[in-house]
Amino acid sequence: MKNRYPILVVATTAFATLPAHAQNNAAQAGVETLAPVTIQSSADASAEGLLPAYAGGQVARGGRMGLLGNLDTMDTPFNSTQYTSELIKDQQAESIADILQNDPGVRVARGFGNYQQLYMVRGFPLYSDDITYNGLYGLLPRQYLASEFIERLDVFKGANAFLNGAAPGGSGIGGAINVVPKRAPNDPLSEVTLGWESGNQGYGAVDLARRFGPDDSTGIRINAARRDGGTAVDGEERELSAFGIGLDWRGERARLSADLGWQDHKLGRNQPSVTVVEGIPIPSAPDARVNLAQDYTYSNERDLFGTIRGEFDITDNVMAWAAVGGRSSDESSGFSNPIVQNEAGDTSQRSSFFTRKDTVKTGEIGLRAKFNTGSVGHTINASANHFRFDSRQAYVFYGPTDSNLYNPVQVPRSNEIAFAGGTLGDPLLAESTRTTSFAIADTLSFADDRVLLTVGLRHQKIESRSYDFNTGELQSPVNSASRVTPVAGLVVKASDQISLYANYIEGLTKVDPAPNSHLSNGAYVPVVNAGQVFDPFQSKQKEIGIKFDGGKVGGSLALFTTDQPSAFVDPNTSIYGVNGKQRNRGAELTVYGEPVRGLRLLGGVTLLDAKQVNTLGGATDGNRAIGVPKTLFNAGVEWDVPGVNGLTLTGRAIHTSSQYADAANTQTVPAWTRFDVGARYLTEVDGHLLTLRASVDNVANKNYWASAGGYPGSSYLVLGAPRTVMLSASVEF
Repeated sequence: MKNRYPILVVATTAFATLPAHAQNNAAQAGVETLAPVTIQSSADASAEGLLPAYAGGQVARGGRMGLLGNLDTMDTPFNSTQYTSELIKDQQAESIADILQNDPGVRVARGFGNYQQLYMVRGFPLYSDDITYNGLYGLLPRQYLASEFIERLDVFKGANAFLNGAAPGGSGIGGAINVVPKRAPNDPLSEVTLGWESGNQGYGAVDLARRFGPDDSTGIRINAARRDGGTAVDGEERELSAFGIGLDWRGERARLSADLGWQDHKLGRNQPSVTVVEGIPIPSAPDARVNLAQDYTYSNERDLFGTIRGEFDITDNVMAWAAVGGRSSDESSGFSNPIVQNEAGDTSQRSSFFTRKDTVKTGEIGLRAKFNTGSVGHTINASANHFRFDSRQAYVFYGPTDSNLYNPVQVPRSNEIAFAGGTLGDPLLAESTRTTSFAIADTLSFADDRVLLTVGLRHQKIESRSYDFNTGELQSPVNSASRVTPVAGLVVKASDQISLYANYIEGLTKVDPAPNSHLSNGAYVPVVNAGQVFDPFQSKQKEIGIKFDGGKVGGSLALFTTDQPSAFVDPNTSIYGVNGKQRNRGAELTVYGEPVRGLRLLGGVTLLDAKQVNTLGGATDGNRAIGVPKTLFNAGVEWDVPGVNGLTLTGRAIHTSSQYADAANTQTVPAWTRFDVGARYLTEVDGHLLTLRASVDNVANKNYWASAGGYPGSSYLVLGAPRTVMLSASVEF
């Protein structure tokens, strides 16, 4: 994957030679006529369209609340943040993980034994294949999504089985993420971006949008992106091709939208996760620039996905909607994840190879009605949805080889097959999930809409099937279970600036089938009951909070507690089962806005008390949960430099306190703090807006373990990325 873009020359020349006579704000004279347009057309075919951005433009005033639709933050009995396209572009965010670096309640980890992005929300994992796309599960690429597909990123904190239905992949107890697709704005858009990143990685993107027809009722938006080259890690390579098209049409009583996306993402020698055997202290993090991966490791993922959504106003107060979507994906990968054997950093690793082919089909229908009974207002929401997921998989594990954490060497993979399942070139059906649910809710409004009470129920059925990798035969009877998950939420608007809220809501998650292997005595061994399926988990959450909207500065404070049963492998028997409970209690404080002109703030702090409860034999009762720090802190600032029109300086600090990598709490992962800096400059060239951006992540080049675990019961470590420089230039035509 050699770099085909000499973008460094282009970007450097642009920074050095272009004139500096434009201004950063639309209100300032110089680029007033070229200010970014406001996207008013709907991203989800709703009559309301997107809610406006808050002061500073980095977050929105509200977003999608599942079944309840788009709601203003001050009207919802839940805690959520909506990150805007302006923030995504200004920070040169490349993926969902990059956007979430701004959130004080989320940390980014990795899937078990692979390169899948995984997001720890309130201390619970959310798999990247359990995020929603315009409200539908399972449509986005399973491991990674390029930011070019994202108009806004809705981050919901807390259990959400009622709002969205159960996440089909078995995660999401701590929160949910929804990707809002891009739509054509009211004014024509033609933008080209070129960029460069550490490791001589080139980047090019095109963003085109037009509206046409009577009253500009029809819109089309096309995004295409290409990345190719190395990274800040020696020998690591990445190649990305992405294309997306979004269509929308708005009539007098009907609205339609459609999206089609294609992504081809390839990784070569990507930095692996690291596991430390029991009884060995967590080793100091090695130089993040030194690659620990073997030459034969890789990950290739190709996805095609799409969705169609429509709304129809039956009357002025009754609206019906429907949506369908699907995804087809093809993955192949090879891994060799080091297992540290002693304090000297000597490692053993088994090479493993996987193939996977997934298909997803999903859809929903719904009805929303508004009416009054006396002085009480009602908003009734009802929906039904169905989700189907089928996955063909195969794997093979080879014998171990040796290396060292601080002095890694390239070793040919072993030819000795340790254990395998299926045929890599022709994988058979291994896993299948069906979910069906029906939900209804009523939001009652009292006292001139100053008191809002939401109550509702969702009946959900989850069917899980597991098949033999070698024969394709059903391994055990179909596991079918039904649950009813309730919700109760209250909002009291104490004033125009303050909302008090409380909620009780439950989570429902499919339990993953028993995995193929687990770590025992420093080596991966087969699980005795591999493939066995289990009934879904039902978790319970209670939360109270307060929200503030001062016009220029906003924020929220939430207190919550969530109980979640835990499933993992008993290390003594190698049997997978429900072996305890995790109880997370915490407090979240978030702050955002523009307190004074030209100074924007975004950040907050989360305090977590995550304990193990009712563990296997009571061995670890009361201990902290794996991979959950006590303190998460984020602080981001942007400053428009006075006297230098168009120049903005940025800075961000991210702090994560210590965490444990084992259930016994004997292996401590040190706390870490990372600093990022950047700058951007807006100017005008022949009447065209030019934006130059530069950023440096991990400016101090700190070596640190960014996370521990992620997959329940597992304790692998993920190394933080080294100092990374990014440059880009965007021109609007």
